[in-house]
Amino acid sequence: METADPTPHARSTDRDTAADGPPRTAPQLSLELLVHGVGGTTAQEMLGDPRVQLITGDDTAACYRRTDDADAEQRPDDYRGEPVREAYCWSNLTSGNGARALWLILVPFMVANLAHWMRPAAPSEHPAQRIYDLLVRILALTLTVLLAAAACEVALDLTAWQCAGTTVCAAGKSWMGFLSPDNSGWWSAPGRRLALASMVPLLVIGFLWGLSRRTWSAYESASPPPRLPGTSRDTPVAERTALSREGFWYGRRLVARLRAAHTTAGVLTVAAVLLAAAAKADGDGGHPVLAVTGRALTALVIVLAAATLIVVWRTARSEGAPDVSSDHLVVRTLPFASLAVLALTLVYTGWARPGARSRGPLPGADAFGGIAVFQGVLVLALAVTAWVLQRAARDDARTALRGMGGPAVALLACAVGGVLSGGVAQRFADWLDGGATPGQAHAPIPGPPVLLSWQASVIPVLLVVVAAVAVLAAIRMVIVRNRVAKDVPGLYDPREQPDAGRTKRIAATIAGAGLTDSAPVLIAATSAVTLVLGAGAVIGAWLTGRAPGRATEGAPPVVHAAAETAESLGSWLMGAGVILLITMGRRAYRDHSARRTIGILWDVGTFWPRAAHPFAPPCYAERAVPDLTWRMATWTERFDGRLVLSGHSQGSVLAAAAVWQLDLVTRSRVALLTYGSPLERLYGRWFPAFFGPPALTGLHREMDDWRNLWRFTDPIGGPIRLTCEGGRRIDQGPLRDPLSFGRTLQNPLPAQILGHGDYQADPVFGTVRAELIARLSPDLPGQRPAGDESPEGRPAQGSSGRSSG
Repeated sequence: METADPTPHARSTDRDTAADGPPRTAPQLSLELLVHGVGGTTAQEMLGDPRVQLITGDDTAACYRRTDDADAEQRPDDYRGEPVREAYCWSNLTSGNGARALWLILVPFMVANLAHWMRPAAPSEHPAQRIYDLLVRILALTLTVLLAAAACEVALDLTAWQCAGTTVCAAGKSWMGFLSPDNSGWWSAPGRRLALASMVPLLVIGFLWGLSRRTWSAYESASPPPRLPGTSRDTPVAERTALSREGFWYGRRLVARLRAAHTTAGVLTVAAVLLAAAAKADGDGGHPVLAVTGRALTALVIVLAAATLIVVWRTARSEGAPDVSSDHLVVRTLPFASLAVLALTLVYTGWARPGARSRGPLPGADAFGGIAVFQGVLVLALAVTAWVLQRAARDDARTALRGMGGPAVALLACAVGGVLSGGVAQRFADWLDGGATPGQAHAPIPGPPVLLSWQASVIPVLLVVVAAVAVLAAIRMVIVRNRVAKDVPGLYDPREQPDAGRTKRIAATIAGAGLTDSAPVLIAATSAVTLVLGAGAVIGAWLTGRAPGRATEGAPPVVHAAAETAESLGSWLMGAGVILLITMGRRAYRDHSARRTIGILWDVGTFWPRAAHPFAPPCYAERAVPDLTWRMATWTERFDGRLVLSGHSQGSVLAAAAVWQLDLVTRSRVALLTYGSPLERLYGRWFPAFFGPPALTGLHREMDDWRNLWRFTDPIGGPIRLTCEGGRRIDQGPLRDPLSFGRTLQNPLPAQILGHGDYQADPVFGTVRAELIARLSPDLPGQRPAGDESPEGRPAQGSSGRSSG
C-alpha cells in the first residue's frame, strides 16, 4: 500500500527540545479514538468503565477517558504496547427532548438538500455540475414557497376569507365573531381580515428563519483545524474527493445567503396572496388610485422576487477555503426590503373598500397547480442533467439508480411537501365546516383548492403500489431465507446439533438485512408512480375545475363511488401522515430501539451541509468532523504519536470524513478501524461523487492502514470492497453471527444474533484491533529539518513560528 511520507512535521521548540538539541527519548504514545454510531451510547459503555472524565468538549459533544487514563501523556511508560483509549460522544448533536420531533416537519427540505449531494461522480469541472446544483437550489426554493402558500391557504383563504366571510361557518365560533361581516365591525372588511390573518404565515416564516439562524450559530460555527488539509500530488485526480477540501465543512456565508433568500421568498408569497385578493376587488369597480397602488406594489414584489432568484442563482458552494465571512448586504437588505413591501401591502389591503365581500375561494388558489407543474419541470430537467453527468462518471458500477438517485429523491421531496401542505389544509377545512365535507354540495365553504383534493385522491393508489412492492420484497425475503438456510449450518462447528428453528431465524435475519440493498427499487417505483399520478392530478384539476367526487357525478356509479372513496380516504391519509410523522419523531427521541431504526435515515439526511435549503435540519457533521479533526491534529502535534480511529456505523462515516480533513503527514499516521459501516453500502452507492470507489481508494492510499468488519446479518453496515496492494483486502468478514449455532459446553445458552451492534463481542474484532495497534509500535522516523517541505511542496507546518492551536 502506498502512503504519503510519514515523516512528521518539524516540532515547536517550546514543547520539545531545542533545534540543536538531542531528540526526545520518551516512549511514543498511541491513541485509540472511539466514535459511536446511530443511537449513540455513553462514554462509560464505550470505555467499559463507570468512572470517566471529560478531556475536551462540552455537553453537546466531547471526548472522554477513563479516570485512570486522564493523565496518560504524563506517564507514557505505563502504555507500552497498548494505546490510550478515548471516546468521542456526539449523540446530543442528533438527539434531545421530544420538541425536536417537530424538526421532522422539515423533512421535505432535508430530502431536497440530499438531492444536491446525490449527483453522479462526474469530474468536478464538467459544465453540467453547475446546472445540476442550480436546479436543486431552485427546486428547494419552490418548497419554501409551497410552505408559505400552504400557511396562507389555512390562515388567509380557509379562515379569514371563506369561513369568516360565511355566516353559517362563522356561527358558533366565538373566536371568529369579531371577523364576521354580520357584526359590521372594523375587522369585518375582507381586506382587514386578510391583513390580520397574514400574521400566521409570517410567524411560520419567522419561526423557520429563527430556527435556521439559531442552529446555524450552534452547528456551523466551527473553525478550521490548525493544519491545512491537502491531497498528495501522487494521488490520481480521480481519487480526490471534495471531502478533503479545506472549506467543505465551513460554509457559513452560503447558508446565511440562502436563508435570506428563502425568507424573502416566503414573505413575498404572503404579499402576493394579499395583492391578488385586493387586485380582484379593485378590478371589480374599485378606486383607481388603489388600483395604481396595487400595480406599483406588484412591481416591487416582482423586482424583489427577481433579486431573490439572482441570489439563489449565484450562491453556490465554495469549498476551496472556509467560507466564514458574512454578506450583510444580501443577508440584511433582502429580508428587510421584503418586510417593508409586505407592510405597504398590508396597508393597501386593509384600506376600506365599501361593499367588498369575500365569495368563493381566495383569488390565486390556482398557484398550487403552477407550483406543482414548475416542480415537475425542474425534476425532469434535473433527471436529464443527472443522465449527462452519469455518462461522464468515473465509476458507476454500483451507483444507485444509475445516477438517477438525485432526481428521484427531489421528486419525493416535492411529494412529501405536497402531502404535508395538503394534509394540513384538508384537515383544517374539515374542522372549520363542522359535519359537512368541504367542496361538496351544500357545504358552507368551498374548501381547499381543487388540486389538493385531486392530490389526496391519488394517495390510495400510490399506497397500493408501495404495498405491492413491499409484498414483492417480502416474497423475495422468503426465497432468500430458504436459500440461505441450507448454508447456515455449514458456517459452524459440525459437532453443534442443527436446529431447524434456529436456522430459520438466522436465515431470516440475513434475508431481512439484505432488503437494504433493495431500497433503490422501492424508491424508483415510488418516484415513477408519484410522477405519473401527480401529473394526472394536475391535469384532472385543470380540466374539470372540480374535486374528483363532483367531477364524476355523471359517470357510472362504480366510477363515481371509487372517486369519492379515493378522495375521502386520501384526505384522511394526508392528515394522518402529518400526525404519524410527528408521532414517529417523538418516539424516535424517546425510545432507544426506535432511534436506531429511524435514526439511520435521519442521520444520513442530516450528515450533509445545508447546500440547497437553509431551513433543512442542521448538519451535525459540521460540528463533529471539525471536532475529530482538531482532536487528531492537535494530539499528534503535541505528543508526536500515532492513533487508531475506531468508528461504528455512522461514526465510521464521521471518522472517514475527519481523516480526509487532516493534512497528509497526520493522515499517514492514522489507522482506521470501521465496523458496521455504511461507507460503501449506503454512502458509496447513493453519494458516489463523494464516497465512490475512487474516493475510498484515495483515502486508503494516504492512510497508515484500514480494516473493516461486517456481517451478513447487519442491515446497515457492509464491506468496503477495496483490495490493498499485494492482494490483502480491507474487509474482514463476513463475521459469524451468532457466534455459536447451538448450545455447547462453552455457550450453554443460545447466543444472541447481534446484527448491527456489539462488534466488540466477536474475537475477530480483538485480533484485527491488535494488528492495527501493533503497527503503531515501531519508533517514528527522525524529524525533518525546520526548512524542509511537506509532500505537497509547501513549507512544513508545525515549525517553531506557528502556534499549535
